[in-house]
Amino acid sequence: MLTQRLAEFAIETKSSGVPGDVMDAARDALIDTLGCGIVGSTEEVGEIALRYVSGMQARREASVWGTHVATTMAEAAFVNGILGHALDFDDVHAAVHGHPSTTMIPAALAVGEANGASGESLAAAYAVGLEVAAKLGIAFGNGHYQRGWHSTATAGIFGSTVVAARLLGLPVPQLRHALGLAASQASGLLKNFGTMTKPFHAGHAARCAVQSALLARAGFTADTSIFDGDDSFLRTYGEKDSQPLGPLLDRLGTPWEALDPGISFKRWPCCYCNHRSIGVLLQMIERHGIRGEDVQAVEIGFPPGSDTALIHTNPQTGLEGKFSIEYVAAACLLDGKVGIDTFTDVMVNRPEVRALMHKVKRYRIQDSKMYSGSVGYNDVMVRTGRGEQRVREDRAPGSRAWPMSAAERDEKFLDCAGRVLGDVGARRVLDLAIGIRGLDDVGKLARAMVPAESAARVDRGASAVLAK
Repeated sequence: MLTQRLAEFAIETKSSGVPGDVMDAARDALIDTLGCGIVGSTEEVGEIALRYVSGMQARREASVWGTHVATTMAEAAFVNGILGHALDFDDVHAAVHGHPSTTMIPAALAVGEANGASGESLAAAYAVGLEVAAKLGIAFGNGHYQRGWHSTATAGIFGSTVVAARLLGLPVPQLRHALGLAASQASGLLKNFGTMTKPFHAGHAARCAVQSALLARAGFTADTSIFDGDDSFLRTYGEKDSQPLGPLLDRLGTPWEALDPGISFKRWPCCYCNHRSIGVLLQMIERHGIRGEDVQAVEIGFPPGSDTALIHTNPQTGLEGKFSIEYVAAACLLDGKVGIDTFTDVMVNRPEVRALMHKVKRYRIQDSKMYSGSVGYNDVMVRTGRGEQRVREDRAPGSRAWPMSAAERDEKFLDCAGRVLGDVGARRVLDLAIGIRGLDDVGKLARAMVPAESAARVDRGASAVLAK
């Protein structure tokens, strides 16, 4: 049975059986996700989520990153999942067709902190969870995403359930129940991109994963063959290009998804479908001295499926701007950079950026294949009075083909986390995360993300519960 085989791999794979380079990839995903989540606590969506969970006055089991709040494992996973995805700065994975770490790391750290898990077990749980989420993402097929499902949540919930189950010590039969529970909670629609509900998808998946594992441990039942049969999750959610799960399970860990195709780390806080074009435009600016005021026309070509998530052609808010190549290209050319401050309502509505957006044309490249934001290519043309520059780029920035260095990884983390924890606090968290495999209790890492009084923002929820 497919569900049985998947659950056996998820539970019976020992931490010592996960290769060192896979554990290193898990470490890098941890660092990236924590940085994104800590700075995500400064976003409006983070403030709302924090007020929501603070008002619960719930049992203190796990920390909310970058704050003085603690709550239950499930609610901590929920809020931290929202924080990790708030800026759309978190990593992506081609097979998942979305963002794997912002669902799995919040679940892992919440359960790990509450149960005194080691860093070695957390990193291994992440690696195994990613393997499951990615193989299921492939089984769903590209059509699942193109249909309008947000795979970050619909595939991510299963990887996160595996993570929680491993760290809670569930046996194989209980994981099968947990997967059945998770399947009935898998959700998330592309229609909500550009709103606060997109990061909600990640938090919802993380919380449901923890809840499913806890309920299964307590004896709650669900269908134990959720990936088998004509009425399986795969048959219900899959599309015409869905792939049989059996052959994919034969390839679990051969190679590991953390390495092939690998995790892609974002350099810029917006939808990954924009990133090839940003990389090309920044290179054009550097090599040819292009200035925004000199631009006469911009054309950006996408093959089928590669701009599905870029649903806004005329964004009015910073959130909508993250899902608009028209805005991103204009802002990049005008400012010569793209950063956290690019995506505010004020920046999106600048007269000069609105004018340049009208010169940006998006078009469809004729291609018989279907692509995604992380897999494909872009044709980019910029015309000025000095002539045209044209580039076709198939590498995705932050991927193994165009990698982020360790120094760039650390710089991104320190910039993000330092905005909340200060320079000293951010460096302390980074050092702990780099040494995650030697950490005897991941609660030490979680508690290091509580801001010092001098660095913390005050009054972040009148009913805030002090972290342990």
